[in-house]
Amino acid sequence: MEVLVTLHSYLAYVVLAVLVLAVVNAFTGWLGKRSFSLSRDFRISLYALIFSHIQLFIGLLVYFTSASGLKAIQTLGMGGLNAPARLLALEHPTINILALVLITVGWSRHKKTDDDTVKFKRIALLYGAGLLLILSRIPWGLWLS
Repeated sequence: MEVLVTLHSYLAYVVLAVLVLAVVNAFTGWLGKRSFSLSRDFRISLYALIFSHIQLFIGLLVYFTSASGLKAIQTLGMGGLNAPARLLALEHPTINILALVLITVGWSRHKKTDDDTVKFKRIALLYGAGLLLILSRIPWGLWLS
C-alpha cells in the first residue's frame, strides 16, 4: 500500500511537468500560428494524456485501498470528515477525475479537425483547464512535507 502512495506522489511531479509542457506548447502553437507537428506536438500531448491516465489509475488504487480514501468515508461518514480528510477522500479524487475527463476530451477533440490552430486551441484550453483543476486539489500540506 505504501508503495502505491509513494509512486502516486512521485509520479505527480512527472505528470505536472508533462502537462505544463503540453499546455505551454499548445498555447505557443496556437498563438504563434505554428503547424501542428506529429513528431513534436502530437507526442507531447499524447504523453501528457498517457501519464495523466496512469496517475489516475494508481490514484484509484490508492483511493480504494487506503485508510484516507473510501474507507474514511465509510468509517466517519461525510459529516465526520474534517477539511484535510475531505480533501483526500472526496475533493481530490472527484476533481481529478473531472480534470482527466477534460484532458481526454481535449485529446479527442483535437483529432477531429485538420486545422492546426484549432488543434492547438483545443489542447491548450482543455488540457489547461484540467491542469488548473489538478493544481487546485493537490494536498499541498502532505505533498510538500
